[in-house]
Amino acid sequence: MEKIRNMISVDWSEVEKIYLEGIATKNATFEVSSPGWEKWDSNHLKKMRLVYEIDGKIVGWAALSPVSARNVYAGVAEISIYISEQYKGRGVGSKLMKTVIEESEKEGIWTIHSGVFPENTQSLALHHKFGFRTIGYREKIARLDGIWRDVLLLERRSRVTGL
Repeated sequence: MEKIRNMISVDWSEVEKIYLEGIATKNATFEVSSPGWEKWDSNHLKKMRLVYEIDGKIVGWAALSPVSARNVYAGVAEISIYISEQYKGRGVGSKLMKTVIEESEKEGIWTIHSGVFPENTQSLALHHKFGFRTIGYREKIARLDGIWRDVLLLERRSRVTGL
């Protein structure tokens, strides 16, 4: 049985395991280790955290974090979406992305941002499939393991908030 539900704190060990898989690829994030639950929890919107379960096992997750503490940006968030390596290519990412977009619009989010390494072609394809457009290219923005990396900036504007 498959389902998408809200993430709760007891999910962290499974969520973190998937996050660590993404970190290990060197193409998902500049992070090199898990921040731990407390830091992760404080950096993500409480209402915008989803997990995808298959037969009770978490195989993917998505969460939004605020881009700014300023009130004028309250409807702008950055997405993180991670799928377990063994479940990639099975539609998990698409179902999570569709749901997080729908739920974010109910919460008044009008713009979702994402930063993606150009080498992460699966993530780029997923974002583009759901209406994200590339709005920028940050050349050699930071180093990962001593290597300068580029990041593509993507943005999706809500179609239901009148923009």
